[in-house]
Amino acid sequence: MSRLVVAARQAPPRFSGILLVDETQNGELGVRYQNTVLGDLLKVLPRRRFAAITEQHKGDKYIKGFASWDHLVTLISAQLGGLSSLREVQAVWNAQAVHHYHLGTGQIRRSTLSDANRRRPSAIFAETFAVVSELANGALPRPSSAMLRLIDATPIPLTSLHKWADWNGRTRGLKAHVVYDPDADRPVGLEITPATVNDVVAGRRQPIEPGAIYVFDKAYVDYAWWRQLHNAGCCFVTRPKSNVPLRCLALRPVGEQDRQQAGIESDWIVDLASQQRTRLPILLRRIILRREDGRLLTILSNDLERPAAEIAELYRKRWQIELLFRWIKQHLKIRRFLGRSENAIRLQIFAAMIAYLLLRIAARNSRSSLLALRFADLVRTRLFERRPVAAIDKPPHAARLHSDVQNQLGFTYA
Repeated sequence: MSRLVVAARQAPPRFSGILLVDETQNGELGVRYQNTVLGDLLKVLPRRRFAAITEQHKGDKYIKGFASWDHLVTLISAQLGGLSSLREVQAVWNAQAVHHYHLGTGQIRRSTLSDANRRRPSAIFAETFAVVSELANGALPRPSSAMLRLIDATPIPLTSLHKWADWNGRTRGLKAHVVYDPDADRPVGLEITPATVNDVVAGRRQPIEPGAIYVFDKAYVDYAWWRQLHNAGCCFVTRPKSNVPLRCLALRPVGEQDRQQAGIESDWIVDLASQQRTRLPILLRRIILRREDGRLLTILSNDLERPAAEIAELYRKRWQIELLFRWIKQHLKIRRFLGRSENAIRLQIFAAMIAYLLLRIAARNSRSSLLALRFADLVRTRLFERRPVAAIDKPPHAARLHSDVQNQLGFTYA
C-alpha cells in the first residue's frame, strides 16, 4: 500500500520548495490518486451511454442545475449508505463536498431533489439498469453453460398516503416483476407495475431468450406464452394449477436413486386434454415428488430429455429469487421512500437494483471472499473513504515517514 509523504527539505542557497513523493512497497517514488469506495463502484457506469439515454428522454429539460447524473449518483449513494429521508440525504451528501468533484456532481438541495424525483422520467433509470445488468453479465461468474432464468414478482406495499396506488385485495402499492439469473446472481429484467397487474401479464412482456430454461410458479399459466417459449427452443419448469386438464400418455421409470435422494414419486408423459390441446399441442412431463415435510409437489415441464431429478432441482432453484427479494428489501431502501409520487418510487426502486448490481460487480472485480451482506455493510460504513474496494475489510496501515531524506519536516497523508 502506498503512502503519500509531503516533505519540506532544507533548501540549498537560491532554492526552496515542496517535495511530493509516493512511497511504495518496492521503494519507488511517484504520485498516485485513490478513488473513494463510492467512486470505485461507479466506475463501471458508462457515462457516454448514460448521457445518450438522458438526451433521448430529455431528462435535463425541466430540472436545471441538477443533472440526471447528479440525480443517479445521489440516489445510489442513498441506497448504499442506508439513507431514508430527504433531509438525511441532503445532510450526508453535502457533508462530503470534498469528494463531489471526482464524482462529477455537486451539492444538493432537498427541494431540488424532491422536484427531480417527481418530474424526471423514470425510463432513464430503467434503461440504465438494463445497461448495468448487461455489463454484469460479463463481469460475474457463470458456473454452468445453460441459461437459467427465474421469473417472479414481489409486492411493494405503500400506505394510504399514496392515494394513487391501486388495491388488489391484499396489497396497496406496486409490483416489481423480475427476471433473474441465479448462476450470475444478477437481475436480467425489471418491470414495475400497479399491484393489480397479473404476474403473467408482465412476465410474457419480457423478451424471450432462445435456448434458455425458464422457471416460474403457477401464477404464470398462459398456454399461448408457453407455446412461444417452446417454439423458441426454451424449456420451462413450473407448477400446474389444480384444474389444469392433463391426459396421461406414458409412465416413465423412476430409478431408486431418484426416488430416495430427490423424492420422485412418479414421472408421466402427458398432454393437455380436450380443447386445451390446440392451444399447447406439445408433450409435457408431469413429475410428482415428495417434499421434506411429506407433502406432494407436482411439476410440469416441456423438457423430455433431462432426468426427473434434474428437473426437480431446477424448480428448487426458484427459491433463489425469493432470497433476492428478501435481501433487497432488508438491506436496500425500498420500504421507506424519498417521495410520495409514483415516479419517485419507481426511481428509487430502479436505483436500488442498480446499487445491487454495482455491489455484485465490485465484489467480483475485487475478488472479495466476503459474504454479500458483510460486503454491503462495509461499503455502507466506508462509502466515502479513499481506499481500494479490494481492501475494504482491511484496517488502514500506520503511516511511516520516508527515511531516506535527512533533516526534513515530513507530513504524511494516509
